[in-house]
Amino acid sequence: MAAGSPAAGGEDKGGLRAALGGLTTRGRSFLAAGVAAAVCAVVLGQSDLLRVGLLLAVLPLICVAVLYRTRYRVAGSRRLFPSRAPAGSEARVHLRMDNVSRMPTGLLMLQDHVPYVLGPRPRFVLDRVEPGGRREVSYRVRSDLRGRYPLGPLQLRLSDPFGMCELTRSFSAYDTLTVIPRTEPLPPVRLSGEAMGYGDGRQRSLALSGDDDIIPRTYRHGDDLRRVHWRSTARYGELMVRREEQPQRARCTVLLDTRRGAYQGAGPDSAFEWAVSGAASVLVHMLERGFSARLLTDTGTSVPGDGGDGFAGSTQESAESAGLMLDALAVVDHSDGAGLARAYDVLRGGNEGLLVAFFGDMDEEQTVVAARMRQRSGAAVAFVLDSGVWVTGGAVDDVVEGRLRRLREAGWTAVPVRPGAALPELWQQAARERTGSVAGATVASGGWS
Repeated sequence: MAAGSPAAGGEDKGGLRAALGGLTTRGRSFLAAGVAAAVCAVVLGQSDLLRVGLLLAVLPLICVAVLYRTRYRVAGSRRLFPSRAPAGSEARVHLRMDNVSRMPTGLLMLQDHVPYVLGPRPRFVLDRVEPGGRREVSYRVRSDLRGRYPLGPLQLRLSDPFGMCELTRSFSAYDTLTVIPRTEPLPPVRLSGEAMGYGDGRQRSLALSGDDDIIPRTYRHGDDLRRVHWRSTARYGELMVRREEQPQRARCTVLLDTRRGAYQGAGPDSAFEWAVSGAASVLVHMLERGFSARLLTDTGTSVPGDGGDGFAGSTQESAESAGLMLDALAVVDHSDGAGLARAYDVLRGGNEGLLVAFFGDMDEEQTVVAARMRQRSGAAVAFVLDSGVWVTGGAVDDVVEGRLRRLREAGWTAVPVRPGAALPELWQQAARERTGSVAGATVASGGWS
């Protein structure tokens, strides 16, 4: 953020009046003593005393004028590293001050405004900065709560070497620190019996058979001449070849239940925060494994929302898509909805691929809706959180067991989540239950990952 320039006209005069208000006790005392000495010198006819009085009165005014001009010749900037920080980890903020004037500055005091949850307000004292010089300082921020937090404005307080005046300058630029949910690395597992298109063998949209159905393209240097499409070449008057087979990435939808009534408790260790962190971990993992992924909530909101099918795009866009979904999860909050019908309406189009859901408390009606979602996807895995267990620390009751049994009968791989459970272990447990394995051995890479 760059420093501004002095205002003109009435605003400049108002700024000068504000600058005079920056006189310290020492400056005001010098000014008062100088005026008193000058008055006494005039009354008594003492020219030497008049010179002393003028010196005492003019010195604070000169300091005001110099500082008033200097504060518009200092530029400040801020850099965040990283701009996205997982909850519980630290981010570093770098501040840089540049003296763009031809005069050295006096003592500089920096103060940056940060939200209370990020820690105490940082303050720095910088000594004299030479003309054209710069000073750099840094501080760290940390938050256990995800969200978007504004940093700034940066406030600069200047002081003259004599301590006569102190002026404050506030820059207008802000920066935003995004605290995203914690993510855990998930082990690669294999899911047997999954639908076509999952695992190492990805779906491919093969070139359609028959000359009339082939969509040709212009010949490029290096193309195999055996793929030349002669009918299109004769039609367009230039060499045309058949298109290569285009791989279609396997799909994964991560459903996050955000209903307010589905969770009890609050804070970093609550059931809802575990579900948000779990959804983020699965999304990052699936994108790293080459899947097209999307985030879906009970409100029917899908991220990314643009595009023909709402899924993340090509491999080159995976990092951007991951950042977009993590940004959405950084600010996701409880919804006021009471059901999962909107999410089911989004899923009822079919061809959703793998469905991974994080459910909170569900009544009989919502369990039925969740069970019907399985019919619109390939493999389906549900992590079910009983928020009452998370609050009391007790065992899963018979009602919750009945909900889990209902989901399993519909084809879900339903896994209960207890307080303090590690998602990587539950991830492997879901794979074992899906493949029918009784042992807890590690499963080789592949399948849905």
